[in-house]
Amino acid sequence: MGKDSTFGDGVLKKILLSYTYVAIWIFLSFTVIVYNKYILDRKLYNWPFPISLTMIHMAFCSSLAFIAVRVLKLVEPASLSRHVYLTSVLPIGALYSLSLWLSNSAYIYLSVSFIQMLKALMPVAVYTIGILLKKDAFKSNTMGNMLAISLGVAVAAYGEAKYDSWGVFLQLGAVVFEATRLVMIQILLTSKGINLNPITSLYYVAPSCLAFLSIPWIIVEYPVLKQNSGFHFDFVIFGTNSLCAFALNLAVFLLVGKTSALTMNVAGVVKDWLLIAFSWSVIKDTVTPINLFGYGLAFLGVAYYNHSKLQALKAKEAQKKAQTADEEAGKLLEERQGEDAMEKKGDA
Repeated sequence: MGKDSTFGDGVLKKILLSYTYVAIWIFLSFTVIVYNKYILDRKLYNWPFPISLTMIHMAFCSSLAFIAVRVLKLVEPASLSRHVYLTSVLPIGALYSLSLWLSNSAYIYLSVSFIQMLKALMPVAVYTIGILLKKDAFKSNTMGNMLAISLGVAVAAYGEAKYDSWGVFLQLGAVVFEATRLVMIQILLTSKGINLNPITSLYYVAPSCLAFLSIPWIIVEYPVLKQNSGFHFDFVIFGTNSLCAFALNLAVFLLVGKTSALTMNVAGVVKDWLLIAFSWSVIKDTVTPINLFGYGLAFLGVAYYNHSKLQALKAKEAQKKAQTADEEAGKLLEERQGEDAMEKKGDA
């Protein structure tokens, strides 16, 4: 009875911890999205400089990561050669900078709720780019699932009350670059056995991202900021915003490391619905019935995709266990045969 009670307490503790990790990630992700919208929106804080905001985030994250790795020595730096850094880390940094730039820019033109609906296309983009780069195999049922998600997003876009073509273009571009980054991480880093935690990821990627962003910043935003002499840097607003962005990177590692990437995908769907509800009730964004119907279709498609991935992971795990059991049985059989042979020799 005591053992059963201890086992039950252990399982309950794991479940509660998992829900805690999910809640922390949802809270921080929610906060960063709403905070960025508040800063960039012309009707709110009115600071429509997405490249500058992203560069502030990257400079802050680079500084904290450097302190954690080099000064406090909380984590060991990865052993990356110059060749690996130039051919693997820099391309990922370039894609990340483009993804962040475009996604933050979209908040100037689109509502928070509609942006979350467009983000439902992420599995479609990841799967399509995976096929193009020969990382994933084409499967007709999976592609059908992707088309269903795309149809749902198209219906949601059709029902959008404040549709802006440029904003949609920016957000779709952000989805494509982010999906490419995720696939390239698998190709350029994971396949080579290079696994970076969030601190070392920021330590290597954030400075390169900052460098790449400085190019469009000098051309697009610096001349405007130079003329805007009335602006004074608000350390409280930008400091807390950057701290939230840094904490979110750590929360991603905590969630994936302690649960799974699939849990993060499911939690992402919950977060999107919460953001849509917040956008409608607090920010007073217009959410139409056609919006919700279209996103509902996309949501069902994403839910089915996550379910299929879970089943595939379970099947793979079961296959590994069966293979291990077969190998152990084979070893036992060989040992017994060896013992029998030794006994026969002794009798002879």
